[in-house]
Amino acid sequence: MERRKFIEKASLATAFSALFPFLSNANGYRKDHTFNLNYAPHFGMFNQSAGKDLIAQIEYMADQGFKALEDNGMMGRSIEDQNKIAKALERRGMKMGVFVIDGGDNWKKSLTTGKQEFSDNFLSTCEKAVEVAKRTGAKWMTVVPGFYERNLPLGIQTANVIETLKKASDIFEPHGLTMVLEPLSDTPDLFLRFSDQTYSICKAVGSPACKILYDAYHMQRNEGNLLANIDKCWSEIAYIQVGDNPGRKEPGTGEINYLNLFKFLYEKGYDGIVGMEHGLSLGGIEGEKRLIQSYIDSDKFK
Repeated sequence: MERRKFIEKASLATAFSALFPFLSNANGYRKDHTFNLNYAPHFGMFNQSAGKDLIAQIEYMADQGFKALEDNGMMGRSIEDQNKIAKALERRGMKMGVFVIDGGDNWKKSLTTGKQEFSDNFLSTCEKAVEVAKRTGAKWMTVVPGFYERNLPLGIQTANVIETLKKASDIFEPHGLTMVLEPLSDTPDLFLRFSDQTYSICKAVGSPACKILYDAYHMQRNEGNLLANIDKCWSEIAYIQVGDNPGRKEPGTGEINYLNLFKFLYEKGYDGIVGMEHGLSLGGIEGEKRLIQSYIDSDKFK
């Protein structure tokens, strides 16, 4: 290329970038925004922009400024894939968020029953989770105690859950790992549904290895009053997840004021992970761009 034409094109590009700093980079979005919190997408959120390769998706997430990754299904991945994911996260300076302790559908094989076989199955899976966490650099694992046991009083069910979680804490605590209990809204048959209920269980277990995963989507549906309830349960909350309600899509698509919520977390000094536990309101690349923009908009509190 002639020197004069090269200078003209370079000058034009510089001026264009100065006028429109928010426009896309080669991957389709801007890189100039630095997030205040550690938002964590999950695999599949950026299939249209990055393709289906897991490592390419991590690279794309990092390029957009995201500082962490969630992968509920990590325990089901091959050791080879787990190692590849860990190396990619380390290379890009990203943290590994939660994965689910999955030992054969504990939603139905509930810890509330007090049945030894269910407790043994869960604790065996916790042992396996330790190895997965070591490979991937994860520090938190999601736990769902399961369904109500209608034939037992609520207090007995609660005691059964606490007893098993104490044993699980003994597995995780020596490794500096934390299981995070998630109250859910998917069905009223689930035992764990409210933040204060989860708080009381964590207090009873009495271990740094047993804390709360506070998902704002589920808690908006079950109890509302998000900021006040987060504040009351703060000492036992180790992990945050989000999704707007109704619809469980990105911030700005429902009734939750995520600008206020994220500001609240930031001012509380929260430096943990904010898991993006939701879907997208639009399909295709445009939907993925809208997803990123929703977090940029909700993160503009300082």
